[in-house]
Amino acid sequence: MAVTVEDQEPEAVSIRVRLDIGYDGTDFTGWARQPGLRTVQGVLEDALSKVQREPIQLTVAGRTDAGVHAEGQVAHFDTHTEVDGPKLVHRLARFLPKDVRVKDVRLVPAEFDARFSAIRRHYAYHLTTAPYGAEPLQARHIVPCRDVDLDAMREASRNLLGLHDFAAFCRRREGATTIRELQRFDWERDGDILTAYVSADAFCWSMVRSLVGGVLAVGEGRRTPAWIASLLDERQRSSSITVAPAHGLSLIAVDYPADSELAARNAQTREVRTVPDPEGCCGD
Repeated sequence: MAVTVEDQEPEAVSIRVRLDIGYDGTDFTGWARQPGLRTVQGVLEDALSKVQREPIQLTVAGRTDAGVHAEGQVAHFDTHTEVDGPKLVHRLARFLPKDVRVKDVRLVPAEFDARFSAIRRHYAYHLTTAPYGAEPLQARHIVPCRDVDLDAMREASRNLLGLHDFAAFCRRREGATTIRELQRFDWERDGDILTAYVSADAFCWSMVRSLVGGVLAVGEGRRTPAWIASLLDERQRSSSITVAPAHGLSLIAVDYPADSELAARNAQTREVRTVPDPEGCCGD
């Protein structure tokens, strides 16, 4: 007996789901799944696969390193199973360990991509100048440092803003560009606590911790603001930068465009970028 089109079961519709995630990175070997190691991606995908009863693979906004925290991480996955956002949040709270939480779940358009749709990422880095170091309840998230010249640090940070090749501040990753637009890099003081706020369209590997480490050298009087600006002329990782410890860093937010602009943003992100020539552009 022939099977007509009407007799065939319709294909399951793929649903794209966004997750907003927070985690304490202390006991994780970073975000990315690695065989035999405890990672944020591995823990989340295992829990989601059990709840959804199908293999789940996550795409993330930013792959954090070992020890780095997140308050505003974003990831997405595709599924053929119906998803109730609030119910899934509640179920995951029972499946996940206490150092990682899925704080919100929502359905998003198929064009949404946690990585390629992002228009900027925001990080915070926390330090303390208290003579006794970090408070015990904050020690997993705040890095002790000496007293610093905050004005010099702010000047050094301003020197790095804009579209540049940040090769001196990045660990090399084959095939990855080091050209980034640093949109915010400033410092706030609250008593003994110093917080650096760093925002860019994207970051390369270990870039934020290198930026903080370089500016901290200026604040401690070991380097000058002009020195850190000169690093933008280098085309390979600088051995003169001491990378700040991982546990002071947290991804606090990721920004996305309106739904109608997602596809255009995805295409733009995938383009290979170059630094504008200060003497002209476009072949002039």
